[in-house]
Amino acid sequence: MSQGQPDPADLDRVALAALAHVADGMTLGLGTGRAAEAFIRKLGERSRGGMNVQGIATSMRSEELARRESIRLVTLEEIDHIDLAVDGADEVTPELYLTKGLGGALLRERVVAYEAEVFIVLVTPEKLVEQLGTRTPVPVEIVPYAAPTIKKHLGKLGTSVVLRKTADGLGPFVTDNQNWIFDVGFEPLLDPALADAKIRAIPGVVDTGIFLGMADMVLVGEAGSVRTLR
Repeated sequence: MSQGQPDPADLDRVALAALAHVADGMTLGLGTGRAAEAFIRKLGERSRGGMNVQGIATSMRSEELARRESIRLVTLEEIDHIDLAVDGADEVTPELYLTKGLGGALLRERVVAYEAEVFIVLVTPEKLVEQLGTRTPVPVEIVPYAAPTIKKHLGKLGTSVVLRKTADGLGPFVTDNQNWIFDVGFEPLLDPALADAKIRAIPGVVDTGIFLGMADMVLVGEAGSVRTLR
């Protein structure tokens, strides 16, 4: 498979490995992206087989998939905790620092991961890096009104600032929160916490794709097996 296209068999393996941590009666955070969708499909099989779980989706796309898979969905207002959140990532370092957001759901993914008692991340080996910013830009979700000034200030921090466009290229990509995303290129980040703080200090920035100290476990599907990083 190419670097940008993980092997579906590896995604199925990590999805099944994540399911081993799911118990009857749990409230689950359902992530967004290929790995998360593999998990939702496997969870749907268990749900239709009688497992009693409920989910909180991190995007409209994942919500639609969960409904098709017959997974009962709830809202944050309806629950007092999330037992387990399962999601993917675009980069993972040895410290389990993450870059997330190429799927456009970074803000909702952070909310759900923060509320979860356990946060498990599913990846394939091409996502493993020594430093964030190595293989992908850092997504930054922003208020559209402030786009011109935010772009100016991000340009002082990163090597490139690109407004994410729709698939047809005719307009800005709009998140489920009605915001826009700048994809910011960096040299590999020696101090991701400092970069995150500087980005967040810019008025109009809503969230960044830098997730530090949030993942409890990373499951890596590779070569017919699953490796666990803690």
